[in-house]
Amino acid sequence: MTPSLTLVSHPLCPYVQRAAIVLAEKSVAFERRYVDLADEPAWFRSISPLGKTPVLLAGDTPVFESAVICEYLDETLVPKLHPLNPLERARHRSWIEFGSAVLNSIAAFYNATDSTSLFARRDELIARFLQLENVLSDGPFFAGHDFSLVDAAFAPVFRYFDVFETFEDFHVFDEAPKVRAWRARLARRPSVPGASPPDYNERLLVFIRGRGSALTNRLINT
Repeated sequence: MTPSLTLVSHPLCPYVQRAAIVLAEKSVAFERRYVDLADEPAWFRSISPLGKTPVLLAGDTPVFESAVICEYLDETLVPKLHPLNPLERARHRSWIEFGSAVLNSIAAFYNATDSTSLFARRDELIARFLQLENVLSDGPFFAGHDFSLVDAAFAPVFRYFDVFETFEDFHVFDEAPKVRAWRARLARRPSVPGASPPDYNERLLVFIRGRGSALTNRLINT
C-alpha cells in the first residue's frame, strides 16, 4: 500500500515543480505544504537536512532532493517514466543532471549585475540549449513519444523563459528549433502548469524585481 504523500514546497522552486509534475503524471493524490524558506519553521529543518525544497513525506518518512524523490515515485508508481534499458536509463539520468546545470545558469542570468554579465550568461544558455538540440529526438518529447523524467526536469526550465519573454525576448532558442518545439509541447502538458501556483508568473516577476540585477533594470524599464 502506498503511504500518504505530502510534497513540501516553495511556490517558485523549479525542483518542486519536477516532483509535482511526476506526481501528476502518476495520477496520484498528494497534499501540498508550502514553506517560507526565508523563515524556516523548526518542523521543516527537522525533515530537510539541506534546508531546501522539495521534501516528500511518504507517510512519516521524509525523502529529500528532487532527483531522489522522482526516482522513488517512479519505482513505486505507474506509469513508469524511466526507460527499462539500464544504459538508456543512465543516459536519461545524465540529462536530468544537465537540466540542473541549466537551472544554475538561469540563476546566474537573473542575478547578473550588469548588461555585459547578463549577455555573457545569456550566451552560456544559448550554448547549453544547442547541446540539447543535438541529442533531442524528433519528438514530441525528449526521447520520442513517451513522456519521461527528463521531460519533467526540463519543463520548469522553460517556464522561466515564459516569464522572461513577457518583458523581453533574449533570443535564447533562435538556433534550436527542436528545443523550441519541445518547450511548446511541454507547456501544453496539463501536469506542467499545474505544478506551481496559479500566480506563478506574477510571483516570479516580483522575485526578479527584488534582485537588484541587470535583469531587474530591464524589467523595470519596459
